[in-house]
Formats: sequence, C-alpha cells, structure tokens
Amino acid sequence: MAQKKNTFKNIAFVSSKKPEAKQAQQLLMERYGNCDPAHADVIIPLGGDGFMLETIRKHMPLIRKGLPVYGMNLGTVGFLMNAYQIDNLAERLRKAKPASISPLKMVAETRNGTSTALAINEISLLRETRQAAHIRIIIDGEVRMEKLMADGILIATPAGSTAYNLSAHGPVLPLGSDVLALTPISAFRPRRWRGALLKNTAKITFQIIQPDKRPVSAVADDTEFRDVTEVTIEQANDIIFTLLFDEGHELDEKILREQFST
Repeated sequence: MAQKKNTFKNIAFVSSKKPEAKQAQQLLMERYGNCDPAHADVIIPLGGDGFMLETIRKHMPLIRKGLPVYGMNLGTVGFLMNAYQIDNLAERLRKAKPASISPLKMVAETRNGTSTALAINEISLLRETRQAAHIRIIIDGEVRMEKLMADGILIATPAGSTAYNLSAHGPVLPLGSDVLALTPISAFRPRRWRGALLKNTAKITFQIIQPDKRPVSAVADDTEFRDVTEVTIEQANDIIFTLLFDEGHELDEKILREQFST
C-alpha cells in the first residue's frame, strides 16, 4: 500500500447517508471515476467528522498499511475534513499536506468481558445515571487521584483536543506535541481540578468505584461500551493514519487557529 508521493490516479469515493453527500459522490464519480478502496491510491469520505471516523474504522486494515484519507466536508463542523469542491481535485490532492496520527487504544473491562477499541479524537468515561461517577485515576501504575467525583473524564489526542475536550474546557494541544490531555467533565470533587497533561507514552487506568451503584460507560470516538469496571488507555504508537489536508488548511494550522478563536 506504499504510496508514491502526490500520485493519486485511483480514487475511492465513499459517502455518508445524507442526500447531499450521496449526490456529491455521484458527481465526483462521473468526473473522476471510482474504484474499490482495496485498489485505491486515496480514499475520499464525503460527510462530516463522524463519517470520517466511521470510514477509518471500516477500512482500518488498508489505512494502517498506508492508504491516505482526504475527507470533504458535507457535514456540520468538518474539522478533520477539507472544503467540498468538485473542480481541481487532482491539483488539490497533489498539493495536499499529510498529517500522521496515532490513535488511542482502549481496553475496557465490563461485566461481560473485555472489549477493545481505537480512537482518533478521544476516549471518554461518562456516568450512566443521575449519580456522579466515582473514578480512581492511575498513571503508569501509580494512583494519582484516589477518587474523582464527576460526570466523567476523557483523554484526548492533539488531533482531538479541539473536539469534546475543548468543550469540557480542556487545553488545545499542538499537533506533534507528544502529549495527551486528561480532562475532567463537570468535576464535583476536587472541584477546582482542571486535569493534566501527560506524555503520550503514559499508560492510564481508570477504575470505577461502586460500578453497580454508579455505572459508567466508556466511549472511544463513537464506539461505546456500557457498565465498565476498569479502562486502560495507551496511545497506539505502532499505528499511524495519514490524513491529507489542503495547502494552507493543514491540521496543525487548524489547531493553532483554535487557540486564538473567540
């Protein structure tokens, strides 16, 4: 799947279920052709950020082998996407700048066994009922917080630091900063704790206190596991995704702009 630089002759267009995305897919296929992702030089999802994550998950084996992804926004925010435009696609792809991203890997222990998932943006632990979650935080085998009382907590990558993490008042992380954001969600105790910055080599473990009384779910991007008892998270540095962005709208530039937005 090794890709020669800036040569994208075989394109795989995929779209979300939105009518406008389906229509755009048809127009692009008529103009540029279409091929199966297994034989493509690039895959182009048409939709929003959620569909981008869905595409990566669906075509994970190909993307892990080096198939780059160039999204076009036909959704709402489209932070991981490029602007939708039919014309000059070959030129845009030729000039596109790559962003290499390693996802987070989650291992979640539940009453029914062990489940795993990958996340590009963030992994969130969220209370399932009206009662606050009680969570013990362990970093590299050492208990750093005996009990967090909150709606939840999340770990965000630099690429995902402008998503849920920013809404929860977490820090925006520059791409390539080699750190992760640990951000509480509506913390009740300790009330003034705003989270921490961790090295991307850290192993983070969350233990759920009183899981029967205070059930918690774990969500890796859009993959959810209910009633978790313990969640371990590490950055999967052996996995690299390549996302392509238009010149002048690179992912690191988008993240930098978010730090100065009002």
